[in-house]
Amino acid sequence: MPELPEVETTLRGLATYLEGQRIARVETRREGLRRPFPADLVQTLTGARVERLSRRAKYGLVHTDRDAVMVFHLGMSGRWRIDPERIEKHDHLLLETDGRHLLALNDARRFGSVDLVPEATLEAWPAFAALGPEPLGPDLTPAYLAARLKDRAGPVKLLLLDQGVVAGLGNIYVCEALYRAGISPLRSGGKVKRREIDALVPAIVEVLEESIAAGGSTIRDYAQPNGELGYFAANWRVYGREGEACPACAAPVARVAQGGRSSFWCPACQR
Repeated sequence: MPELPEVETTLRGLATYLEGQRIARVETRREGLRRPFPADLVQTLTGARVERLSRRAKYGLVHTDRDAVMVFHLGMSGRWRIDPERIEKHDHLLLETDGRHLLALNDARRFGSVDLVPEATLEAWPAFAALGPEPLGPDLTPAYLAARLKDRAGPVKLLLLDQGVVAGLGNIYVCEALYRAGISPLRSGGKVKRREIDALVPAIVEVLEESIAAGGSTIRDYAQPNGELGYFAANWRVYGREGEACPACAAPVARVAQGGRSSFWCPACQR
């Protein structure tokens, strides 16, 4: 599933072709993805000018001059294709700009979504209302995270994946951040010491920023809008490396199932 760095990379790629442009044509090529496209999607977006793009958690936001924000989620396999040579079977939404660029939302598994939300009620939209702070924003501080983890009995790995604690964190980057901070994913949140949290918050920021700079991690069908594949997977230190040598101590990387996901960690380095 595309995670925060992949969504951020996607938005930066789209911004070149969408920001400041007027949407000249909108075409839906099926009823919807995980749920139907909004009934007024074509009417609202046709002729609208894109003012800016932004991100909330793992959602991409296209802000227009019509007080309407197109909110998209890439699901498991979604990606935007820019100026494709031909329209493919799984190109389900097409946007053509007055700058003569064609953008196609491709989603083979159709677990993604597209919604229209009024700008004024964006923060209160149900998918956003209960979200925690952005990990790359100023509100994720050691003091905040310490307060959220205090007295929590659940594993710190699962608490970090709770979107109400921190918005947008996914499995890969939580595994990598916990490794860099030297914290076992099995440890109860309430038992993580403040000095460890002081190391964990910058580790979260560091691993996300490194991945964004690398274009994200290529998993299954993910690619950047220009078709290039992200290469941060080459920098994974523990994720997906079960049985391989830890880059710090050479002990074998372990894997354990937590909350239906695989956690990768070094039992020697992470306590």
